[in-house]
Amino acid sequence: MVVAVAGIGVAVAGSRDGSMAIYKDGTVVDGAAINGYLHVRANNVTIKNSTIRYGGASHALRIFDGFSGTVIEDTKIHCGSARTNGVVFGNYTARRVQVFGCRHGFMYSDSAPATIVESTWNGKAVTAGAEIGPAPEAPAESTATPSARPSATRTTAPAPSSAPPPEAIGSIPESFPGPNNTGVPSGVTLKASGSINAVRDGQVFTGLDIKGCVTVTAKNVVLRKSRISCGGLYSIRTKGAVNLLVEDVEINGQGTNSAAVCCGDYTLRRVEITNTIDGPRLGNNTVIENSWIHHLSRASGSHNDALQTTGASNIVVRGNSLETYNPITRDPFNACIMIGSTTGPVVSNLTFENNYCNGGNYSIGIREDLNGSNIRFRQNVFGRDFRFGVVARPTQAGISWDKPSNVWADDRRPVVP
Repeated sequence: MVVAVAGIGVAVAGSRDGSMAIYKDGTVVDGAAINGYLHVRANNVTIKNSTIRYGGASHALRIFDGFSGTVIEDTKIHCGSARTNGVVFGNYTARRVQVFGCRHGFMYSDSAPATIVESTWNGKAVTAGAEIGPAPEAPAESTATPSARPSATRTTAPAPSSAPPPEAIGSIPESFPGPNNTGVPSGVTLKASGSINAVRDGQVFTGLDIKGCVTVTAKNVVLRKSRISCGGLYSIRTKGAVNLLVEDVEINGQGTNSAAVCCGDYTLRRVEITNTIDGPRLGNNTVIENSWIHHLSRASGSHNDALQTTGASNIVVRGNSLETYNPITRDPFNACIMIGSTTGPVVSNLTFENNYCNGGNYSIGIREDLNGSNIRFRQNVFGRDFRFGVVARPTQAGISWDKPSNVWADDRRPVVP
């Protein structure tokens, strides 16, 4: 059970296996049984009376850089792999937390401290931090007996890598983008910023915590290693901009963005997008690559798409995780990508390749008004959490579907639309 406090609830829940990510300050998770990781990207989160079981290649409970005030109480964490860490990377308080079988039980650092009391790692009491080194032998939970407390000398965990490798995250197939390789890299300190209006050619913005929206009207602007929390119509808006580059950025649309990015002449690379009605709008000369779009925000009458184009040319969508399906609400939303000619005369030269796509009424939504040319789908991997099928109108003129290389995620057999 997930309990919301004072109207502030869990912003998202992770992938199909039950993993979760929290994006709203003040969220309380009480009595949850989480079969997957739990990621915290908010302040003053409370996790209590819960159990986390995770066996992936990263961390069972991770508090991301830039967030503080997490309290974990009366909770058990079970790691199913020798590679999995327990609680990382600091800025948390752990009370009566039991960690079993994890590579490192509790990790923190001088820059991201932790308070740990009445807690254990594989049956050994921990009060200030986990000893880094070989893990103590993990006894069965029912027979674990706390031993003498470790020395009061503080030990610190190594800082997380600034560029973690792609890993299997929940139900996202291995090698596709997810929480460990999109958004702001670990270790980056962000500087507070309001809304940005980029009007000079070649401006570079980096390391910003933007409480507001970004408008770009210039050429060759770069936005890197930043977080955007925008409650407006678009988190990023291009108006006459040319060749905008957005890298290693997190976009939280606050549940109100009509689209995360609009509308053309931009490249998104390693960008995490969540809590928006639609993801990026694909206008002319757009590239989306190695990015993670997930947990869209349902609004009254909305037809949510991770990506959408209504008439444009020269579009590349490559190497992304497009998670339209919400496993908690079981809402598939509308499409991983919607393609039509609603506002433009033609959609041409669109390549959709090497993506993971799960959800949608149809995962690939082809509108009947499409006037298409050279639209190619190849080497993609599909989940089965759609409502009706993988592709709507696959025989529409201008569509090329490579049958051998578009496959199911679970058995890698070809998807026959």
